[in-house]
Amino acid sequence: MSVDRETVEHLAYLVRLGLTENEKDALAMDLSRITDYFSQLQEIDTEHIYPTTSFSSLRNVMREDIVLPSLRQEEVLVNAPETEGPFIKIQSVLLDNT
Repeated sequence: MSVDRETVEHLAYLVRLGLTENEKDALAMDLSRITDYFSQLQEIDTEHIYPTTSFSSLRNVMREDIVLPSLRQEEVLVNAPETEGPFIKIQSVLLDNT
């Protein structure tokens, strides 16, 4: 499957990515190669190959979850630069881009 320049421009618009003309051409070629590779993979017979959840025999080692005493709420709030009731007040992290 060939990815054309128009598709690259549309994708760049959707992700708000500014590309130069050379980058658009290069990306179209790269995406075409990737989709061609997936087309080759589609031709492989995998009928008798079972899906795997892991290709490695390594296992994650988890520590036991132990509840330990922590600071009281009042002790935490004393160190906060600004509070509002029982909460630490922080600057808004949501941006309004409209």
